[in-house]
Amino acid sequence: MAMTNPEIGLTQPEVEKRVAAGLRNEPAAPLTRSVKQIFSDNLLTWFNLINIILGVLVFFTGSYKNMLFLGVAIINTGIGIFQEVRSKRQVDKMSLLAEATYHVLREKTTLEVHQDAIVQDDILLIGRGDQLPVDAVVVATSGIEVDESQITGEANPIQKRPGDSLTSGSFLVSGRATVQVTRVGGDSFINELSNEAKTETTRSSELLTIINRIIKVLTIVIGPLGAILFTARLLRGAALDQAILNTVAAMVGMIPEGLVLLTSVSLAVSAMNLSRRRVLVRELPAIEGLARVDVLCLDKTGTITSGKLVLRDIVPLANQSLDDLRQLVGGVANAINDDNETATALKTALPNPAWSATAVIPFSSARKWSGAEVNGHRYAIGAPEFMMPALPAPLKKQVEALAHDGFRVLCLAEVATMTSDGLSGVQPLALIKITDELRPNAVTTFNYFANQDVSLKVISGDNPTTVSNIAGQAGIAHADRFIDMSSLGDTIDYDDLVARYTVFGRVTPPQKKQLVMAWQRAGHTVAMTGDGVNDILALRQADCGIAMASGSEAAKSIADFVLINSNFDAMLNVLNEGRRVINNIERVAALYLIKTMYSVALSLIFIFMVSGYPFQPIQLTPISTLTVGIPTFFLALEPNYQRITGRFMKQVMVVAVPAATCIVSYILLIFLIGGVQFHLSYAQTSTLSVMLTGAVCLVALLMVARPLNRLKIGLVGLMAVAFVLVFVMFNHLFSLVSVFDWQLAFYYVPLLISVYPVYLLVQEVLGKGIFSKIRWKRD
Repeated sequence: MAMTNPEIGLTQPEVEKRVAAGLRNEPAAPLTRSVKQIFSDNLLTWFNLINIILGVLVFFTGSYKNMLFLGVAIINTGIGIFQEVRSKRQVDKMSLLAEATYHVLREKTTLEVHQDAIVQDDILLIGRGDQLPVDAVVVATSGIEVDESQITGEANPIQKRPGDSLTSGSFLVSGRATVQVTRVGGDSFINELSNEAKTETTRSSELLTIINRIIKVLTIVIGPLGAILFTARLLRGAALDQAILNTVAAMVGMIPEGLVLLTSVSLAVSAMNLSRRRVLVRELPAIEGLARVDVLCLDKTGTITSGKLVLRDIVPLANQSLDDLRQLVGGVANAINDDNETATALKTALPNPAWSATAVIPFSSARKWSGAEVNGHRYAIGAPEFMMPALPAPLKKQVEALAHDGFRVLCLAEVATMTSDGLSGVQPLALIKITDELRPNAVTTFNYFANQDVSLKVISGDNPTTVSNIAGQAGIAHADRFIDMSSLGDTIDYDDLVARYTVFGRVTPPQKKQLVMAWQRAGHTVAMTGDGVNDILALRQADCGIAMASGSEAAKSIADFVLINSNFDAMLNVLNEGRRVINNIERVAALYLIKTMYSVALSLIFIFMVSGYPFQPIQLTPISTLTVGIPTFFLALEPNYQRITGRFMKQVMVVAVPAATCIVSYILLIFLIGGVQFHLSYAQTSTLSVMLTGAVCLVALLMVARPLNRLKIGLVGLMAVAFVLVFVMFNHLFSLVSVFDWQLAFYYVPLLISVYPVYLLVQEVLGKGIFSKIRWKRD
């Protein structure tokens, strides 16, 4: 490794030389699939392959109009690709705003660049919360600690000194450092990791999992059942062409084409909608995941409060003047030179005497204090109870009183010894009062979550009394139930704690993770908000992680959502988008599965019947398009923010089974009575079958569309009119007998009148019978 001057950095010609040699870092992995992947994933599906094979068989018969089902499949796929590509572009634009930037020293100038602009031998200036995108070696530091849990599996911070190596994927939990890049791009360790932090949080969509399970069963059923039906038709003397058309119609009906596509597109459109509201979605299933959340863990800073801290006052504890203390606190804070919000508030409000520190211990979430040796004295600033485990009674009373008033209380103390493991000889000099700014819409936001049956919990590293006070101001229920986690010792019953308390103060990073795990053990779906390195373990453990764009790069890199404006109010949009997707897909899935159910049932029945299968492929097109395809597209995108029931299969079966039962019953009635007893032709019985099937599906559509409004009534009405026009104007195209066939009207008029009451009767009978005995599982 060539040594770069850490005070100058690389020159522009040196940078260009390394870029030309391929020694440039790689860009961050994209959050969305490539356009090529979107095309291949939508086109190269099992059901598309089946459709193509069936289309070839129909082509062989010469009945080209019966290939129309292929056109519908192509249009559906085209719409899906268009929507996903459109969503991808919007999300990609938003991801640029959340992408990490790094400070690089070149020709004595500090530049802010994206990770793909870093070259080998660059000098990087890194601080607390930064995640390394390259391998590096420490050149200079005032004392840093690094979390290498992605490499070692151990979350304990590791101290690093000049000459020590830093591995890509690790992040700083305290301090600042100047480092030189040693390996970039494919040579760096993070590429061997394959971005493990993100992989650990990858989760699948529960909706897609259930739907794919249904499709897996259908995949096993379709082939053998089609082959048996085809063979049965030939054995009963049917012509080869007719046997093919009957079999293709049955198999096309079994395929719930569009259901998986509609779910994927709905999630993609939701991601696009959220990006417009300044929310970056890192994983599409997370939208669905947040909608199922029933415990939301909040960090005080950035969620309840705006994150802006202000120094309110300094309270002397020794015989020193306020001016001297302001000088001392300012000098120590600037000597330590941390970059967290607390340090920034102190450095902004107090004078900087520009003291030079001979030793520095930066702030860490585990210690809750930082310190520096200046002018021959050692000083520490931090949480009093962490600096002095046994607080003197008068001081403890004073700290508790200030915390009860809502102040964040720090202590300035002179100490005898100071190491990263602890302090000794602590002599308190002053208490520092810092205030948090409550977010303007905090009360409204938290009330909304509470009204949606989402339990709010506050997990903070601050004094529990202070946090409880602020949580109460924000309207969080049971904010008075708080616990100081630093007082519990090593043996903690987390399951008992999460059942009893709402506010958890003085929480260490490992404790945050354990609290999240306890709620998960209790059967809850947990979301965690955070913006700092102390939140990373909990964010990774939670079912849904939410980070602020203003927070650390390490926290953003593993979160499911990044709030670009660092405005927690935007989470209302995420909750609503997730509920809209789940509720709408649960509703419309029934319409897709009606066709699948009656097709499977009819295929089994008509294996043993003399009559041909009741439909031709072309006749299923108006049913699929007008009662499923078009209306579900609109219903899936409408606002629907009701609470999640968690009963996907029940929601589907309560609509689909009665409809499929009615359709099979009507068709058997038509063929056994109309065909066998009254000698109606196959054209007449198949026309009646299409009429009754469409009518039942329109009734099911009406049920699914509830609660009705003018737009939904208009949609169902328009589909019904279009369905009637198929028989009036396009009957020849769809191989149907004209609606004006009066012999046919003698049958279809009373049958159509009976559809609505029969459907309700069957639904009522099944509801009190089979459905009432089934123990439905939650999704």
